[in-house]
Amino acid sequence: MQHQKILVLDFGGQYNQLIARRVRDLGVFCELKPSDMTAAEVRAYAPVGIIFTGGPNSVYEAGAPHIDEEILALGIPVLGICYGAQLIAHLMGGEVARADMGEYGKCTLLIEKEAPMSEGVPYESVCWMSHTDRITALPAGFEVLAKTAACPIAMYGDAARNIYGIQFHPEVVHTRYGTAFLKNFLYNICNAAGDWTMAGFVQEQVEKIRSAVGEGRVLCAMSGGVDSAVAATLVYRAIGKNLTCVFVDNGLHRKGEPEEIMRIFKDGLGMDLIKADAQDLFLDALAGVTDPEQKRKIIGELFIRVFEKEAAKLGKIDYLVQGTIYPDVIESGKGKSATIKSHHNVGGLPADIGFRGIVEPLRDLFKDEVRKVGTELGLPDGVVWRQPCPGPALAIRIMGDVTREKLATVREADAIFREEIERAGLSRDIWQYFAVLTDSKTVGVQGDSRTYENVIALRAITSVDGMTADWARIPFEVLERVSTRITGEVKHANRVVYDITSKPPATIEWE
Repeated sequence: MQHQKILVLDFGGQYNQLIARRVRDLGVFCELKPSDMTAAEVRAYAPVGIIFTGGPNSVYEAGAPHIDEEILALGIPVLGICYGAQLIAHLMGGEVARADMGEYGKCTLLIEKEAPMSEGVPYESVCWMSHTDRITALPAGFEVLAKTAACPIAMYGDAARNIYGIQFHPEVVHTRYGTAFLKNFLYNICNAAGDWTMAGFVQEQVEKIRSAVGEGRVLCAMSGGVDSAVAATLVYRAIGKNLTCVFVDNGLHRKGEPEEIMRIFKDGLGMDLIKADAQDLFLDALAGVTDPEQKRKIIGELFIRVFEKEAAKLGKIDYLVQGTIYPDVIESGKGKSATIKSHHNVGGLPADIGFRGIVEPLRDLFKDEVRKVGTELGLPDGVVWRQPCPGPALAIRIMGDVTREKLATVREADAIFREEIERAGLSRDIWQYFAVLTDSKTVGVQGDSRTYENVIALRAITSVDGMTADWARIPFEVLERVSTRITGEVKHANRVVYDITSKPPATIEWE
């Protein structure tokens, strides 16, 4: 089935992936592409509508990103957001200039004229602005549809050509009726069918995988993370026993994860899942290593060697499954979607393993969509909503060298933190949360005795995409329970601290 598509042209704004996610949430498939697409390429892509994103530039400056102006004459509905709105006005004969006063944050939006773009939106509402320039004069044929106190042209449009511009950001939650504006563009202006669903996606991918792989043998590195788990399950539904999964147990996983992976996927789903026990190999190689980058290199290299060894035992393998998701595709500059593509050096695996191709069934999806697919496939919530964990796992949540004793300490502390967050009903509200074993020790009193033990740091953040993050405002009573349990139940821990640093300036992980 060929889905209707919205084309999102990227001008470098911070919310651009969020625009694509919002469009998909409204039932229309879309992709984020570079802004330098030609009109011929856009015509061949055949979208039912085009969205120009925001961006950090001024449209009148030399070197600012522009478009092939013929795109605006293709007869395809266009919506410009922020920079995109200014660019349309600039290219079509309007005027854009630096404002006397920029607008940032929440503003009151006033609808000036009823139009298909504002259906269901009250006369007065809250929107989110982030701009220094503003449109000072509209091109011929356009009319003002909304304003704010500091921005007399906050939304404009030409109903005859189906071209619209909005200065505010409808994709962020702070714009009260942002979803309504986007929905109106998709359904009132573009006449979208709304045919993008996760159930349909699963069915299509199963058919594509069967057709492409045939009777070939497929191998998947099962990390236990959400992406690899969902990708493996989707491929398994398509080809069954022709899929073999390898789980490398390196001794660095969180509490209960190796056992859960084997129970769910091997015992429960019946997958051909091989567990490679490599704990001693990894921990011996990490002994005495304190530099976080060196830890990562050691773990990455050993993973490849163990995976190669297990793959060699299986004989001829035709395809490799990768849990690549859409943000990976965008960030690597690859915009062309395909379920199966020619083999290249993905994820650090050597090119000479000899696969005929790579199977990437999730490469069109954002993380939240991957979770929806997991639910559609019947995976338990414990897998679908598993907390993100970096590839080196607990090794980089231990400051300093990695030992079995330190792993046991941070593993238990992390498990307690996750248990209490889930018990408090906060697990879906916090983007990521985990414990860190710091390299500091402090004096404490436990059981009327003096102790000198480790400090455990708790990290919990809220975010949309992980690029920026804020520390989560966990209720004090929840933090108190976590602290009491860790200092009472975990060996070699006598103090708990909570990290209240945003990203930037900090990163999400400590190492």
